[in-house]
Amino acid sequence: MKRFHSVILSLLCCCASGKAQVAQPVVPSQVNLANLPAMEIGEDDLLSVSVYQSPELSGTVRVDKRGQVYLPMLSNPIKASGLYPKELELRIADALRASQLVVNPTVTVTVAEYQSRTVNVTGAVHHPVSFQAYGNLTLLDALARAEGVSATAGDQILVTRKGQTESASLVQRIPVKDLMSGRAPELNILLHGGEEIRVPEEGRISIVGNVRKPGFYAVRERDEATVMNAVAQSEGLLPYTSKRAYIYRAETPGQAKNEIPVELAKIMDRKTQDIPLEAGDILYIPDNRGRRITLGALDKLLTAGTGTASALVYAGVR
Repeated sequence: MKRFHSVILSLLCCCASGKAQVAQPVVPSQVNLANLPAMEIGEDDLLSVSVYQSPELSGTVRVDKRGQVYLPMLSNPIKASGLYPKELELRIADALRASQLVVNPTVTVTVAEYQSRTVNVTGAVHHPVSFQAYGNLTLLDALARAEGVSATAGDQILVTRKGQTESASLVQRIPVKDLMSGRAPELNILLHGGEEIRVPEEGRISIVGNVRKPGFYAVRERDEATVMNAVAQSEGLLPYTSKRAYIYRAETPGQAKNEIPVELAKIMDRKTQDIPLEAGDILYIPDNRGRRITLGALDKLLTAGTGTASALVYAGVR
């Protein structure tokens, strides 16, 4: 009797074991197939669509310029742009039911390749780069991908987000020092794709004439760009400097330069207010013989290089 009970018990264990090994159907939507973070779908994104037990309805599709996808055996396109993958799954399932292709479809949508979230980093960076924005990408992350800002970077970073039209685009100006120092964490903005990040080159002013070291000088801080500071950057005035200097400034690109007289002697003696300079200005300081440089000669001088500025001026350029 004991042996009979033992046999029965063994048979029951085998049956239980067999039931445990029976493979249960796996619903594709329950499996995490995504290899990219779930974000809103956009134009040119590549999607992987899987319909459970319907390989003829499954495959990869790319979102077209109108934000739509075309699926096999469906006559009408499905709007995908602006939706999350889970939302698109519901739309595809509804379309399959409405077309009577599948009674109770189980649809899985994953993003195989994002192309709608391009971030471009250009300008004064070590390595201009273009990439797709995934996850919690910040402005500092984007600059790190470009290997940081270069030594010739200006004092601001321009972040442009495109609107529905070109005129609706939003440009945000981020101070470089405040961003890099971490003093203002809110400046390290999140990027979602579609941003243009441009780091302009620093502005420069040109100092020529009766100074010890004529040349091009960077305008790193707007408050520091003044006539007196420019003279200091050029290591001071030479003897017999004229009391009056001149600023040559172009108001708009392509426009002829305007001549702005400057009471240099009064500024140096602190008898009048210092005059601010702008990026692109040319500060010309003649000697006290009253020699004036013409705009045509000025252009030739700058083309030749400010290292020869004093020689050209003293040679009698008028």
